Amino acid sequence: MRILVTGITGYVGAALVPRLRSDGHEVVGFARDPRRVEVAIDEVIRGDVLSGAGLEEALDGVDVAYYLIHSMQSASNGSFETQELTGARNFAEAAKRAGTGRIVYLGGMVPRDAPPSPHLRSRLTVEECLLDAVPTSVAFRASIVIAAKSRSFRFLVRLIERLPVLALPGWRRNRTQPIDGRDVLEFLTAAASAPADRGGSWDIAGPDVVSYQQMIERIADSMMVARPSLGLGFSLTSVAAPVAAAVAGEDVGLIGPLMESLAHDLLPRDERAPEAFGVRPHSFAAAVERSLRDWEAVEQVRAR
Repeated sequence: MRILVTGITGYVGAALVPRLRSDGHEVVGFARDPRRVEVAIDEVIRGDVLSGAGLEEALDGVDVAYYLIHSMQSASNGSFETQELTGARNFAEAAKRAGTGRIVYLGGMVPRDAPPSPHLRSRLTVEECLLDAVPTSVAFRASIVIAAKSRSFRFLVRLIERLPVLALPGWRRNRTQPIDGRDVLEFLTAAASAPADRGGSWDIAGPDVVSYQQMIERIADSMMVARPSLGLGFSLTSVAAPVAAAVAGEDVGLIGPLMESLAHDLLPRDERAPEAFGVRPHSFAAAVERSLRDWEAVEQVRAR
């Protein structure tokens, strides 16, 4: 098959390409700046989903297209939601015109019994746009991805490295099911050739339910460091996010939306995806250990 991968300069897109090529697919990349593409690929098309430039050329003859583009702008106004929807609409309409058989999207898990944060709401809107345009499309919804190059995981590790005491806001009690980055790639790869009846929305998660406090403490244990925690009685993201971002050396544009999404449990609505796509998810402990090993293969984790 001829497959298009957007978001190819990001962690997931770059890791997905060699998997698809090893399965014998012809893989085309889509990027605003092809010079930033660091992975071996058959072809790269320059373009931009916001303007629509390059989409017609990129989608020509494509059987499956991966939409792995997210905005992490500040949620202080609605501009990021407008931009995400504009890009998704341009892509979806171009894919429909090109006769693309399937779009595969990786979004975020949404709360079961509470309104989603602005960024998770935007992911859901993008998902609906893509599925409406090409009904056989597949949308995966994941919580925190555990991988050496996952920015969410790296953020947590940096906090553990740099804070002698972990001050955890009220969201520390909420629960989620983190997923191993290897399993995310397995799901994405399987979606390319999955039967048409696999189209639709799927929650993907690891097997372990943990609170956010437990997740951080278990990462610290794997790093073999002792970090006492201090539970706070509030979850003031507008204050906590800039401080945490500064400590971790991260962009507050990423950390703010991440913390907003922790306000409620993020658990799968059902767990049919592993059987449907033939994936056996790794445990949380295995995911963390593998991620730390991969990280240390190229860069020292100072607290470990």
